[in-house]
Amino acid sequence: MPRPHARAWFDRLFDLFPPAISLFAALAVASILLIALNANVTDAYVALITGAFGTENATAETLVKAIPVLFVGIGICVAFRANVINIGGEGQMIAGAVAGVAVALGFGGQMAPFMVVILSLVAGFIAGALYGGLAGFLKAYFNVNEILSTIMLNQVAVQMMNFLLNGPLLDPTEAGTNHIPKTARILAEIQLPRLTIGWTEGMELFARTRLHYGLLIAVLLAVVMYVLLWHTPLGYRIRAVGFNERASRYAGIPVRRQVVLAMFLAGGCAGLAGVVQVLGLQYRLQTDGSPAGFTANAGFNGIVAALFGGLNPFGAIPASIFFGGLLVGAQNMQRDIGVPASLITAVNGIIVVFAVSSQVFVRRRRQRRLQAESPVIAKPEVVEVAPRKVEA
Repeated sequence: MPRPHARAWFDRLFDLFPPAISLFAALAVASILLIALNANVTDAYVALITGAFGTENATAETLVKAIPVLFVGIGICVAFRANVINIGGEGQMIAGAVAGVAVALGFGGQMAPFMVVILSLVAGFIAGALYGGLAGFLKAYFNVNEILSTIMLNQVAVQMMNFLLNGPLLDPTEAGTNHIPKTARILAEIQLPRLTIGWTEGMELFARTRLHYGLLIAVLLAVVMYVLLWHTPLGYRIRAVGFNERASRYAGIPVRRQVVLAMFLAGGCAGLAGVVQVLGLQYRLQTDGSPAGFTANAGFNGIVAALFGGLNPFGAIPASIFFGGLLVGAQNMQRDIGVPASLITAVNGIIVVFAVSSQVFVRRRRQRRLQAESPVIAKPEVVEVAPRKVEA
């Protein structure tokens, strides 16, 4: 019989296997799709990995793609821990980007650049949080399905952005033309600086790439949200509501408030994704009239990253980098092998199916283990005692 602590260590190790198994299963299904497309599976995966991590610039582009996915994924971890399904990352990103850009354009040149950046980030977080909190409020107090409300709010955010980019936020130099609607360019001193690694001049890593400080902000946010969820009473209440709503209500936890708060935090994380995308990469807000024109589907890819990361903010970091690599490597695979880059969208969906299935497997295994380890209380034997005769 293994010792109790050794058995606990083995159980934790075994719980790490399902995500890896789901990844290999998804890649196996993707291999079948590659064969159906008359592509060499080995060459396709080599092109995918080389395009994602083969060079310094490829690695930097992978990290750039991972930044908005990580922001949204962290927010998804918070929402899903409260058993709230947030599909509104796209709309919350747009709300945060619009608010952040408005602040950057309005205060640029009037305040210290550092303060403008801070105010822009705060405005993006608050706008995204309010937009996500609206869906949480509708669910908590009016029992509106959050999947439907967040999807519909995505479309509202897109139309709001299109209106503003064709009106109050339109670049004055673009007025009266048929160009793509966009804002004026943000001042250089307000843009997030490039991120380089190294201390020796000429030997700096990522010095000539598009990687920016948004990566550090996202990692810091993951640390903050992890501490909040697992080391604060507030996080305990959020997770308790997600684990058992009825028991939480019986214990005196305000369930409705936790639902709204979880969506508020999730929306704020997505809002940061939008404003960081503008301040660190695009330097102006522009769109082709669709959500993907600005977000590049980061709102939905964040859901995949969060699920694959086990709904843990720390787990979302490597998961986001992995999916960022898929997005970047898919372009190289299309150029070298001729495989459509849209195949990666199908792979993302397959990974979601297997990742969710693995989570169900782990949950049921834990329940069986708890039942096996719980003490069994034997029923006391009933001893019949004959009535005593009372002598007269």
